[in-house]
Amino acid sequence: MKLVLASNNSGKLAELRALLADTGLEVLAQSDFGISNVEETGATFVENALIKARHAARHSGLPALADDSGLCVDVLNGAPGLYSANYAGKHGDDTANNAKLLRVLDGIPEAERTARFYCVLVLLRHADDPQPLIAEGQWYGSILEAPRGQGGFGYDPVFLDPDHSLTAAEMQPELKNHLSHRARALITLKNNLGTM
Repeated sequence: MKLVLASNNSGKLAELRALLADTGLEVLAQSDFGISNVEETGATFVENALIKARHAARHSGLPALADDSGLCVDVLNGAPGLYSANYAGKHGDDTANNAKLLRVLDGIPEAERTARFYCVLVLLRHADDPQPLIAEGQWYGSILEAPRGQGGFGYDPVFLDPDHSLTAAEMQPELKNHLSHRARALITLKNNLGTM
């Protein structure tokens, strides 16, 4: 079965293709259909994922999978959260977003730099699907004082996994795809795919 990923983020596309490789699903990018990103006007991750999935399904005619995710830092009351991609002002500027986060956390002790990546996945069978499949995942860690690693994307260079003492950017893709918030959400989603 084919489905369209409601994102133009190449990092997310690569991760989700790898994570869904054993399902028989062919994950296509919305850009393959000339679909641009839709404005995310929701007040929650779930609302934004639904907006993106409905937009992609409507314009492609295929089932759509949308991910809305972000980094939630405890001492910042969950920020950057919903606004993770444009935390520093420009959407998707990973370097600027990381630099701003490190500035904001400057002087905060290591013990108070706890954070979690959060992901919600929404799968729609069609644009007007009244019963979307929704799955959540979280990955707990902390924010370093300086970036480490060359892999991944987004906040990966500053997010430390405590069990492996590696940032998400230092991990091999296979390890990250086992531990991540997206992987955890996908496990739940896969368990519900039989209802499609």
